Amino acid sequence: MRKLHSVTQPSAQGWLGTSGSATQQIINKTLRIEVPVDKFPNFNFMGRILGPRGNSLKRVEQITGCRVMIRGRGSIKDTVKEEKMRDKPGYEHLNEPLHILVEAELPANVIDNHLNYARKILEDLLKPPVDDTFDDVKEAQLRELAILNGTESPAHLLMTPFNNPGMKRPKTRQ
Repeated sequence: MRKLHSVTQPSAQGWLGTSGSATQQIINKTLRIEVPVDKFPNFNFMGRILGPRGNSLKRVEQITGCRVMIRGRGSIKDTVKEEKMRDKPGYEHLNEPLHILVEAELPANVIDNHLNYARKILEDLLKPPVDDTFDDVKEAQLRELAILNGTESPAHLLMTPFNNPGMKRPKTRQ
């Protein structure tokens, strides 16, 4: 597997045909990112990568133009089903440690930028919080889930004084 080094946010210009050559060669590349479950066995990497209703993973795919697939031991939520599928054709990856495959089929002049950008986002998601009492990614995902479930409205979350640490809670009379 080829290692990619530079990380830049990909630009849609060029591979959509706006300023690039229409005859640009389309290539397919895949990169593998190991999930550090051995270093952090109690951390919920699957939940962190997927996010509420799979939205975090979908967002990475949408932003980068790459396909993201979670593979390996622990990639199937139901452990009994995973054990049954382990040696069946197409499920050989279940014998490997948990990992992420990022696949792109894009013009040669932009594919590395897209893959690097996906790698950067995913590696940031795979970093457990330094402080166990505060996890900004998990907090944002829980807020998103509350919005999706209808228990919080997006307008309410934007207007709350608790989103701005410089604001104080308004005093109320009793």
